[in-house]
Amino acid sequence: MMNMPTKPIKLKIRKGANVEVIAGQDKGKKGSVLAVDPKNLKIKVQGVKVMTHFDKKDGLKQLEGFIDYSNVRLLEA
Repeated sequence: MMNMPTKPIKLKIRKGANVEVIAGQDKGKKGSVLAVDPKNLKIKVQGVKVMTHFDKKDGLKQLEGFIDYSNVRLLEA
C-alpha cells in the first residue's frame, strides 16, 4: 500500500472561538483560539500552555503552545 498524503480533517473549532480546556495541566481554563493546525489536530488557546522563550532582541517572551484538539470543549463559536 502506498503512502497517500493525509487530508486535513474539517474541525468544528475555528480561530476566534471560545473554548474550555477539559484535560491536562491547564484543565478548567477558558480562552479564545489563537491558531488551529488541522493536519496535526492541535490548537493554540490564549493563556493556556504558556511557555517562556528568550530572544536576544526582545528578551523574555511569554508564548502560548499548541495543545491537542481533543483536550478542549467548544463553548461558543
